[in-house]
Amino acid sequence: MRIVADTNTVLSGLLWQGAPRRLLDLARERKVTLCTSLVLLAELAEVMTRDKFAERLRTAGVSAIDLVQDYARLTETVTPDALPEPVIERDPDDDHVLACAVSAKAQLIVSGDSHLLDLKAYQGIPIHAASVALGEIVAAPR
Repeated sequence: MRIVADTNTVLSGLLWQGAPRRLLDLARERKVTLCTSLVLLAELAEVMTRDKFAERLRTAGVSAIDLVQDYARLTETVTPDALPEPVIERDPDDDHVLACAVSAKAQLIVSGDSHLLDLKAYQGIPIHAASVALGEIVAAPR
């Protein structure tokens, strides 16, 4: 299954336990393919360098750059086309997730962002929180 995870989901998976971490583990086990774009990787790198994550990174004994590079190696990077028109006007950065999913031919978008979750789907691609997505992945035929 091809999946695009938004930045908050990836960040949670990299820094904490729980459903987002399990999603990353499934990608490491090659049971799913996580897809991303250079824009989403840049956003992840920027967010991870924020002061509020410094202590967590220090405690884990890793650098933000190392985590972003590890994540980039774990994923398939696509070059999305811009969406024909804005979809999420309240948070235009969320449109990058949608564009990535379309270009990656993703079967699922995983997000904790209410703007994305409120859409429920985009161009036939379901949008779910990580815990719901895990249920779908487990139930999906292989």
